[in-house]
Amino acid sequence: MSKSPDVQRMEKIVSLCKRRGFIFQSSEIYGGLNGLWDYGPLGVELKRNLKNYWWRVMVHERDDVVGMDGSILMNRAVWKASGHEDTFSDPMVDCRSCKARLRVDQVIERKGVRQCPNCGGKDLTEPRPFNLMFKTYVGATEDESSVTYLRPETAQSIFVQFKNVLEVSRKKLPFGIAQIGKAFRNEINPRNFTFRSREFEQMELEYFCRAEEGMKFLDYWLEERLKFYENIGISREKLRAREVPDEERAFYSKGTYDIEYDFPFGQQELEGVAYRTDYDLSQHQNASRKSLEYFERSIFGRRSAR
Repeated sequence: MSKSPDVQRMEKIVSLCKRRGFIFQSSEIYGGLNGLWDYGPLGVELKRNLKNYWWRVMVHERDDVVGMDGSILMNRAVWKASGHEDTFSDPMVDCRSCKARLRVDQVIERKGVRQCPNCGGKDLTEPRPFNLMFKTYVGATEDESSVTYLRPETAQSIFVQFKNVLEVSRKKLPFGIAQIGKAFRNEINPRNFTFRSREFEQMELEYFCRAEEGMKFLDYWLEERLKFYENIGISREKLRAREVPDEERAFYSKGTYDIEYDFPFGQQELEGVAYRTDYDLSQHQNASRKSLEYFERSIFGRRSAR
């Protein structure tokens, strides 16, 4: 059976990236490690150029955004308060025939029967949650008191440092905090080259505003991000801004868009643009019992916002 043109195109892209020194499989001489990649001479320059351009556009060319660089390891309490320890998971099933482990959205259904996409087997386990965070220990002992996680996203360090950054930068609402850094997710089944990896870099902006302006800035940042991709050479015809429906959206979000790209393996998300409300700041304020509120003096008196 011949491969589809899209599959052939993807294989050519992967082969070209290795031949030209853009990217290599991590630990390749030992058989590699799935979902992990090393960037070669050209790849590291390409990645650096992209990060530098993002930082210039999102931070240096704006008066309302400042940067920070948070640590990869944080107090376990951060991940408890944010909900990651309990809920940052994907539903997973096992195929009893070929022993493959699959995300539920990878399972195919034919005539109402669930089947393994690898072997076609129908003997699948019931879905169960699989936490995506890499667990580790800090200090000399390995017990519950020393547990923490490699961060699965960069956003939480922005939220827990919100008050410190606000005080030293002396910004007024609306303003943003940007960060570029490593994130780690123990994916059930990494796939599609670098698209779903276990170690990757995120470029993140958290923009803080008053509640009544949230939806306005959601639309504003959606357009700004679409223009960013156009400016690096990606045509809008290849992009799609998908409004995430209520049943798929995180419960704390009042609006979310997925910016999707037409990859050879189908339309997939490049980034999300969401109005998260004050959920994260409220969670950390309640858990830490430290004020993360914002106060601003004006001719009308003292106004507060989160």
